[in-house]
Amino acid sequence: MKEFFKTDIFIYIVRPIIYIGLAYIFYKILTFLINRALNNKHLSAKSRKRVNTTLSIINNCLKYIIIFLTSLIILGSFGLDVSKIFAGLGIVAAVLTLAFQDLAKDFIAGISIVMEDQFEIGDNVMINGFRGDVIEMGLKTTRIRDYKGAVQIIANHMITEVTNYSLNPSLAEITISVDSDNDLDKVESIIRKTMENIDNTYKNLKGKSELWGVEMVDQNSVTYKVAVKTKSGSDFDIQRNMRRDFQTALAKGNIKFPQTHMEVRNGK
Repeated sequence: MKEFFKTDIFIYIVRPIIYIGLAYIFYKILTFLINRALNNKHLSAKSRKRVNTTLSIINNCLKYIIIFLTSLIILGSFGLDVSKIFAGLGIVAAVLTLAFQDLAKDFIAGISIVMEDQFEIGDNVMINGFRGDVIEMGLKTTRIRDYKGAVQIIANHMITEVTNYSLNPSLAEITISVDSDNDLDKVESIIRKTMENIDNTYKNLKGKSELWGVEMVDQNSVTYKVAVKTKSGSDFDIQRNMRRDFQTALAKGNIKFPQTHMEVRNGK
């Protein structure tokens, strides 16, 4: 039996397989313990999503670290000088660090975004002046799609300013201009009735609509402002529907709208 441990079959085939098997078992046990420690049945859906993303990153990092260490152990068992390998890796690492500085920054920034819960897939955000929905997140880049369908691909280390519109309800607000000759009491009555209809029929509202009063008065018109809190990201659609409904209701009530005056001269 002792002679078998000295044979080429054991040294070059069986022993590496044993090391790989032990490394696999160690990886499974370690990831199981980490998953069990971080997972909680009482987590909210948002928190669970962040935990799962974090676990995925940790598990991937552990996998590559264990593969790397196991490879070194196997090479050492063949009689190779592992210290020289480390020295060589140090030189290679220094060269790669200089060559791929931006790539390393992307990875670090990507991990920070996930750990700090800055935004998640599906959130409506503005990053570096571009607003849209987050459709893909990676450790290197983030993809955002605006309402027109344009997709912005941003390197993670270039993300310097983030506004997340999905953390709190959005605000849909519109202005309504009518001719100053109208009976303003009648105008406000029609506006309030339309607001009641909006509150009872619109989806994705987070409260009742509010008439904020007169926004502006000039020689020909009076402008009101109406606002309502909405589900995150629904404000644009609701604003469009509100404009249509107020326009229709005021027109049915024979409310006059401001006229555009154009002065024409004969050029003499």
